[in-house]
Amino acid sequence: MLVAVVLAADPYSDALLSLKSDIIDDSKSLDDWKVVSEGNISGKILACSWSGVECNENSTIVTSLNLCMKNLAGKLPGKQLGVLTQLVGLNISQNSFSGELPGNNRYEKPGSFDALSNSFSGPLPVEVTELESLKVLNLAGSYFDGPIPSSYGSFKRLEYLHLAGNSLTGKIPPELGNLKTMTHMEIGYNFYEGNIPWQLSNMSELQYLDIAGSNLSGSIPRELSNLTKLESLFLFRNRLTGPIPWEFSRIVPLTDLDLSDNLISGPIPESFAELKNLRLLSLMFNEMNGTVPESLAELPSMETLFIWNNFFTGTLPKSLGINSKLRWLDVSNNSFIGSIPPGICTGGKLFKLMLFSNNFTGNLSPLSNCSSLVRIRVEDNSFSGEIPLKFSDFPDITYIDLSKNRFTGGIPWDISRALKLQYFSVANNPELGGTIPENIWSLPFLQNFSASYCNISGNLPPFRSCKSIVVVQLRMNNISGSIPESISDCHSLEMINLGSNHLTDNIPKELASLPSLVFVDLSHNDLVGSIPVEFGKSSSLVLLNVSYNDISGTIPSKKVLRSMGRTAYIGNPELCGKPLKSCSNPINGKKLRTATIFRCILQSSAAYWDNCAVKKLEWEPKRVKVASEFITQLGSARHMNLIRLLGFCYNKQMTYLLYDYLPNGNLAEKLRMQRDWGMKCRIMIGIAKGICFLHHDCNPAIPHGNLKSSNVIFDDNSEPRLANFGFKHLMQLIKGTTPASSRLGTGESNDIKEELYKDIYNFGEIILEILSNGKLMNGGASIHIKPKDAVLREIYHETKPNPPIHCKKK
Repeated sequence: MLVAVVLAADPYSDALLSLKSDIIDDSKSLDDWKVVSEGNISGKILACSWSGVECNENSTIVTSLNLCMKNLAGKLPGKQLGVLTQLVGLNISQNSFSGELPGNNRYEKPGSFDALSNSFSGPLPVEVTELESLKVLNLAGSYFDGPIPSSYGSFKRLEYLHLAGNSLTGKIPPELGNLKTMTHMEIGYNFYEGNIPWQLSNMSELQYLDIAGSNLSGSIPRELSNLTKLESLFLFRNRLTGPIPWEFSRIVPLTDLDLSDNLISGPIPESFAELKNLRLLSLMFNEMNGTVPESLAELPSMETLFIWNNFFTGTLPKSLGINSKLRWLDVSNNSFIGSIPPGICTGGKLFKLMLFSNNFTGNLSPLSNCSSLVRIRVEDNSFSGEIPLKFSDFPDITYIDLSKNRFTGGIPWDISRALKLQYFSVANNPELGGTIPENIWSLPFLQNFSASYCNISGNLPPFRSCKSIVVVQLRMNNISGSIPESISDCHSLEMINLGSNHLTDNIPKELASLPSLVFVDLSHNDLVGSIPVEFGKSSSLVLLNVSYNDISGTIPSKKVLRSMGRTAYIGNPELCGKPLKSCSNPINGKKLRTATIFRCILQSSAAYWDNCAVKKLEWEPKRVKVASEFITQLGSARHMNLIRLLGFCYNKQMTYLLYDYLPNGNLAEKLRMQRDWGMKCRIMIGIAKGICFLHHDCNPAIPHGNLKSSNVIFDDNSEPRLANFGFKHLMQLIKGTTPASSRLGTGESNDIKEELYKDIYNFGEIILEILSNGKLMNGGASIHIKPKDAVLREIYHETKPNPPIHCKKK
């Protein structure tokens, strides 16, 4: 069979064959683009039978070319496409074409040009504005840069414009307002400057407008209220300021309004009562205040209301949920008071309810008939009374957080009927009482069970069928009895905190043998016997704390157990071995708070204790108690990405803090070292894990207080560890500048929360420093005079490529 590669006897097929030869087709998607004869003897276009090619009825004109998702690449030539002058539709979307998009084609009547999701770069093609019949233009998801040409406002028939997800800059041209036929415009996720042009309000047919994530500033033009056919408006993730224009109530068809993640201030306009079609209202992450208008609850179409992370006050509208099919409500992180609206679940569709971090009071009785709920978060409020949830009526519930409230009456016994439950927390409800429900561990998907500081009594129920449980937190209760040996079934268990209870008997070896165990706190109980040697064989264990029990015998001589430090074992008079006193030569330590200092003084022959870093602090006798309590808490914070506080010794005038000595330098000293992207990622993840442990796994949370690159130290494996965490707060305690209400352990005050937020901000700065090889230190003053492309190019060339084996692993 003779296969002609180029000559096909008609110009259309010849042009397409030439196009095929100029682009990359590794998947052989265009394999059927070939001529299987000596030429065209029928007078018809041979290409009409090829994939992606459409012709008229007589097969004499190519009318459409659809190369969507063909895995094509390379630069797209323009000369071949210029032959297809009768094209009505051209679709090259979701490929990997690169370079500049050719714009010199001579189409006479194209209605659609779709180049979505490629790798084109350079400026947007200006020539497309000459296509008078064009109705759809989709150039989203590439790397086009520069400004949107003002000539893009000259299209005569354009109805759909999608330029989102590129690298466009400059100001949005006001000429776009001249697009009188435009119904759908997406130009967000770019890097514009300046305001939203009020002239966009002249697009009288517009139904959909999305300019989200675009660095826009200034106020929202009230003229946009002239878009009286608009159904969806998305302006989130910008830097917009000022109030929401009350005139928006004129946009009667509006169904979706998202203004979140801006700097918008003022109240929700009362005039929104006119938006009867409004389905989504998202105002989260702004600086809005005032109360929620009662009229908002009257909107019949309202399904989703997001107003979290603002400064709203007052009560929620009493009729909220009665007049609409409310599905998702999130009002968290505000200053609301009062109770949950009684009809919140009347619509029967509510599946996510987020009320946390407010000042709500009352009980949860309005939720007793919310069988549609999947997620409930009401933590950090002042709710009280019994938990009224009948779990057999909640077939789809997966997440419940009732922590930091004032609930009483215990955990409902039928919680074991919530068969899809994954997360349950009632921690920090000091008057809750009751016992742990008998079959709680058998829930098939339960991963996290947290009930610390709840005055729970009774025994631990058997750990039957606990294959999914990952976290168990029951610290500071009145639980008695032994730890069930059936805990051996909990193969996924990573963290168990049973500290400060009344547990007795031996530590079961079945607990020590669990394969994924990372964190075990059994401190302040009445446990007896020896420490199971199985703990020393664990490859995952990071922290074990058995302090203040009646454990005896010798600490197993395994490095992982020695690394816990003295604070993990103190308070057990009959326990000996490293890092405590020698079993054969006990030491009298009346004047020393921890045995770790003995190791430094005695210069133990064990390499692990040969060196330590010492920090000396002076204090007054009246500050000793409160400061030493906090130091003890810091010593209990054990994580692979934290520098360990090994111990401390003191008298009435001074104290010495003893830390792991890591001589490998800090991040600030090594920022300009060449690293591959994988190593940079590893460093950032390590820092993040350390912060996450301090903020979320320590109870109470510990703010680092001075997170910066010089406080990130590298261990022998180049793993980052945070140094000096909590030191700022410790110095405030020593100097007496911290009020009692701000002390860790007395509840998170505004001062502590502010420090936690500062840690996150400082972490962001460290990320920029790592990514830029130190160029963005001190606000990036050294690079402000350089073009962005030049800076990125420098960073790219200064970063080592990942080794091939690393890439395969990723």
